[in-house]
Amino acid sequence: MTEPIGTFGAALARWAAETPLQAATTFEGVTQDYASLNQRASQVARALHAEGLGKGDRIAYLGKNSDRVAELTCGAARAGVVLVPIIWRLTGEEISYILGDSGAKLFFVGDALEDGAVAAMAASGVDLPVIGLDLSAPRPGWRDFASWRDAQPGDAVDFGVTADDAVIQLYTSGTTGKPKGAVLSHRNGTALKPLIEAADVPWMQSEPGESVLNCMPFAHIAGVGTVLGAVNSGHELVITREFDPGQTLDIIQDFKLKRFFLVPAALKFMLEHPKAASTDFSSIRAFSYGASPIPLDLLKRGVDVMQCDFAQMYGMTETWGTIVTLPPEDHRPERADKMRSAGKALPGVELAILDEDGNHLPPNMVGEVAIKSPTNMIGYWNKPEETAKTLIGGGWLRTGDAGLLDEEGYLFLQDRIKDMIITGAENVYPAEVESAIYGHPDVADVAVIGVPDEKWGEAVKAIVVPKPGTSPDPADIIAFARSRIAGFKCPKSIDFIDALPRNPSGKILRRTLREPYWEGRDRRVN
Repeated sequence: MTEPIGTFGAALARWAAETPLQAATTFEGVTQDYASLNQRASQVARALHAEGLGKGDRIAYLGKNSDRVAELTCGAARAGVVLVPIIWRLTGEEISYILGDSGAKLFFVGDALEDGAVAAMAASGVDLPVIGLDLSAPRPGWRDFASWRDAQPGDAVDFGVTADDAVIQLYTSGTTGKPKGAVLSHRNGTALKPLIEAADVPWMQSEPGESVLNCMPFAHIAGVGTVLGAVNSGHELVITREFDPGQTLDIIQDFKLKRFFLVPAALKFMLEHPKAASTDFSSIRAFSYGASPIPLDLLKRGVDVMQCDFAQMYGMTETWGTIVTLPPEDHRPERADKMRSAGKALPGVELAILDEDGNHLPPNMVGEVAIKSPTNMIGYWNKPEETAKTLIGGGWLRTGDAGLLDEEGYLFLQDRIKDMIITGAENVYPAEVESAIYGHPDVADVAVIGVPDEKWGEAVKAIVVPKPGTSPDPADIIAFARSRIAGFKCPKSIDFIDALPRNPSGKILRRTLREPYWEGRDRRVN
């Protein structure tokens, strides 16, 4: 091997040496083995080096899932270049901010997103070299990924990458209205695997060569994390451009998946698809879900249809995803008390509940959830103050979630100390949405909250104070917001109020606004 153990490049080299003919990626009927993926990753790494990029430089990708994105991810990891995936549903203004903030030196763009890429660069004033992945109509001056890659030899080169070097930078919405780039290292993504294997938890154990579904959006940790996790474990990535319920059912049956992950909303769509009734789920051993708890009726229906173990995952971008699980044995009627929890910490992870001063609280007291884990991020890119608020020393990370730990170590989430809304597994911060609405000519004041939604977990709602003498149209306000931010961030409904409740310092009392919508529920997150 040319790279030290603990990096994704080293893992890929291992599987290419031990199981060169094992399928590594399958995408739209085309399969490549580990020997091929390893070679192409080296070509990509060399091509990045030929562009003048070195360890720690950033590249951006705007697009959906594909086998070439897997090659780009592995090649960048091998070269020590940090990949910045961008959610393809963002507006040009939002994309431009990430391009500028990240300092990306090369821009990779997927098919059908050319217009958004051009608009983003124009808005940011950054004129980046662009390489297109499978573009149907490449723009003048843009290069083709395959030609760019294949101009380089595929033999291995040691770029001096270590486990503590950054590998990806994922942007999460910011409480001040601007997203933050969470910087994650190779170690963050590889450290828990040997600990989980040593714990010998049957439902979590996998074997090299297993097929893994890659249908979650690439710019989320559930997407890019699946790509890198599969390479780390020697799995076959069965890739779809995006989640499609019928296609997912076909893959479950055709590739005999043993385990897979979906957010609850996606599971609901899959189970409601006409193909679900005739799909053979017999290969499935465990289904895991995350980003929001699962409605009890959906859980019962899923278990009845798939006849497999269910497990809940809790984590965040800043922890490389899952660090707490509610295992299958707790998804039982006799464990109804634990079903309200997010579960217990994974091997190698510690949980604590902190008071406002950072002191550890005893069991059954509510405070801020903190995590000590080798998966905790390096920090937020170019935001030392935000990093210091989140990474508080001693290996601990403050989540912004309020919760408690019971005597057995089960984590029960109560509310969010931060105001983040999770809708359909997408993170939305009120400040960003409020900023988009404030410019509407009929809006005097606005507060954004999350309200219960059976399909998405939570829905974004705007509470608006109209300007005197106006009668705003809710649809017009929503359309106004949609022109400025991504559709999933926009309010689904508008309520009007004479004045927003505020404390003496002028801060909006969101909890007061939320209370009527969450009345009668055990917790204020869904």
